[in-house]
Amino acid sequence: MTERKAWIKLIEPEEASGRLVEMYDIVKTPHGTVDNVMKAHSLRPETMNGHVVLYRSVLHDKDITQPLWFLECVASYVSMINKCEYSLTHHFMNTRRLLNDKDRSTRIYAALDAGEPEREFSGKELELLRYAGKLTATPGNMQETDILAARNAGATDGEILEVNQVCAYFNYSNRLLNGLGVTTHGDQIGYYSEDE
Repeated sequence: MTERKAWIKLIEPEEASGRLVEMYDIVKTPHGTVDNVMKAHSLRPETMNGHVVLYRSVLHDKDITQPLWFLECVASYVSMINKCEYSLTHHFMNTRRLLNDKDRSTRIYAALDAGEPEREFSGKELELLRYAGKLTATPGNMQETDILAARNAGATDGEILEVNQVCAYFNYSNRLLNGLGVTTHGDQIGYYSEDE
């Protein structure tokens, strides 16, 4: 029996026609593949367009100032809180590859999984992770003091916005993936290659 990629129909690239062919060309990974997260939009290609534009703006824009490995940690933490195995699998692999420190990445995973980022982070990184965690778990409880805590720890407003947008994007993406039962079956895990 073939493992399912999602609970709804996905149109594979070799079966695509019209606008979907164009979109699959746009969303290809650096590996030259199309991940299931994008195939989940295949019945409505314009939602794929919106998704990829948002994704690239929060993690792959030239104006991002924070280290990508840290933003991938934020993505992973949000995905852990949301119990989104798909995003966690992909984005913690990105954290590992970008950080290039197996022992530290293992400790970071354990700390985030336990909901205790303070075991591996301090200063502005810790406050930004706390901000993302609260925004994910209890968005209605956000207060200006959450911003002030990050700012007082040294985060600029631009850095706070970067984390806010990574957090907001992954809350969207986690709900897309969890809500449609999307799996990593057939995906090339992680965006970056081993030597990046």
